[in-house]
Amino acid sequence: MRRPDRIVIASHNPGKVREIAELLEPHGVAVAAAAALGLPEPEETEASFAGNAELKARAAASASGLPALADDSGLCVAALAGAPGIYSARWAGPDKDFAVAIERIRRELGNNPDRRAHFVCALALASPDGDLVAVEGTVHGSLTFPPRGSRGFGYDPIFVPEGHRQTFGEMDPAAKHAISHRAHAFAKLVASLFAGADA
Repeated sequence: MRRPDRIVIASHNPGKVREIAELLEPHGVAVAAAAALGLPEPEETEASFAGNAELKARAAASASGLPALADDSGLCVAALAGAPGIYSARWAGPDKDFAVAIERIRRELGNNPDRRAHFVCALALASPDGDLVAVEGTVHGSLTFPPRGSRGFGYDPIFVPEGHRQTFGEMDPAAKHAISHRAHAFAKLVASLFAGADA
């Protein structure tokens, strides 16, 4: 796939759109959010992060006539057999209230001392003619309660990445961008699409 000059970010999550736009900014790519273009939000019917990312990217590319980048990501908790996983957003309910989802995790963990968790980010970039680039990134860490920090979004206030003491919710955005699951996935995307163009 050729390096695109303009990309639709196939997400209706403002936090996700902001992070993706910030990660794309150094590469001179103009971005438009799916919500701003009035694109529908497809139902996530696949059984994997990669499958849902591809579904969303292809739907947005087809509807907009532009290359579309979709992110499907979530938190996988070891003691909960990988839940909430691909259902991370759905655990927040129809109002997307992640305080509800965080409380559910705390409640289901109970007194279990195993607090290991990892974030997964699958990115899919689809062109209107059907080309697709798909990559995945992860970051490992542990959970902490009560939540700490008002930066970031989603489960960030309870996730402490390995080698750090702050939660993603407490970190400066630039520090999070350097180590996050989304950053790891973006590094792979950049290597496949933008490296030659930026050299």
